[in-house]
Parts: sequence; C-alpha cells; structure tokens
Amino acid sequence: MLVFWGDGSQTAMDLVKRIEVRSTENFNWTFIFILAVVFYVYWSEINKKNYEAVCAGLALYGVHWLYEIGNAVIGHVTGYPLWSVSNESTTFILLIGVCWELSMMFSLAGIISFKMLPQDRKTRYFAKNGRKGIDCRLVGALSMALLFALVESFLAGTSNHSFIWVYKWWGVLPVFITTYIPFFLASNYVPDMEPAKRKRFLIIEWVLVALLLVILIPLGVI
Repeated sequence: MLVFWGDGSQTAMDLVKRIEVRSTENFNWTFIFILAVVFYVYWSEINKKNYEAVCAGLALYGVHWLYEIGNAVIGHVTGYPLWSVSNESTTFILLIGVCWELSMMFSLAGIISFKMLPQDRKTRYFAKNGRKGIDCRLVGALSMALLFALVESFLAGTSNHSFIWVYKWWGVLPVFITTYIPFFLASNYVPDMEPAKRKRFLIIEWVLVALLLVILIPLGVI
C-alpha cells in the first residue's frame, strides 16, 4: 500500500508522541552486522583508491544528517517533525526521524548512486540535433530521488508505521523535491568538484553536523 500524503490523524500524532529516541529496548545484534557491512564497503573503496566514490558517500550522508537534525528541531519547536520512525520498526532510533538501519542505508546510498553513473560522467542524455542534452549526473539524481520517494511512500503505509507523516501537506512530492533531490545532487556532483573545493565542502559539512549534534543533544532539543 502506497501512502502519498500525511493524514493529520490523531493516530499519527499519538504514534509520534510514543517515540522513544535512543532507547535500547528493541536493540539486537543486527545493529552490529549492519555496521560491519558499512565498514566493509567503505574500506573496500578506500583500498581500491576509489576516493571519488567515498566522497560521494560522505557528501550524501552529511546532507542526510543535516536534514535529520533540521527535522528533529522542527519536531521540538512545533511538536511534530515532518517525518518520524516508529519504535516497532527498528532496533534503535538515532533522532526522531531516522533509525539505525535507515541511516546506515543512507551512508551507502551516495556510493550506490555514484557507481550507477556512466563511466564518462560528462555524458549528456538526449544530446542530438544541436541540443546540449541533460547532464547524466542530474538525470541520475532525479531518478534516484524518485525511487527513494516512492519507497518512502511504501514505508509510510506499512502496518508497523515504519514512516509516520503527520502533516497533511507533507508527502511524496515534497520529499522528492526538497529532500531526496538535494541528497543525490550532493553524491553525484561533489566528487567532480576541484579537489580543494571538494575537501572544503566535506570538512564544513561534517564539522557542522558534529557541532549541531554536540550542542543540541545535551540540550534535549534533538
């Protein structure tokens, strides 16, 4: 069952109120296995000197964390985040909108998206008869964003409420445009930045993530 918009129901609101962030009640050993898989993927890419793929993964993952922090702040200020995950659907909730399994998936999503691009990343689709065509990296980002938005639509309709949308105006379309497109633009374009700019982007991105977490978690905001 696909759900395209939040329903603003009392049920959805009650589900959000019951969420226990960073509770270990449902913790199990899949946590460790998933972490091992992520380590294996990254160290395999580093060992092969596929640094562009590593940059793609870190670029998207950093954007993911900034969005999740922003979502948690919205939840703290307004009472309800734009999206949230249920305790029943995960072993561990990191922030109100993201669980361990989901976050680890996003740690790999940038690498996957980058590897799906043509070997020649200057390729442009529909370039004929004098038309410049469309950058393959943009097409890839839009395609992955659409796929992820549809998957989230499925998750929002699961019986264990893997995803909870409270607001009636929040759903597949805003998720696709405002969330997933920026995610995959980061993974597809950052690796092709000039080395100095790429390094600066990743440092600023991850320092900002670290600072926000260190400041906001102890304050009880997220």
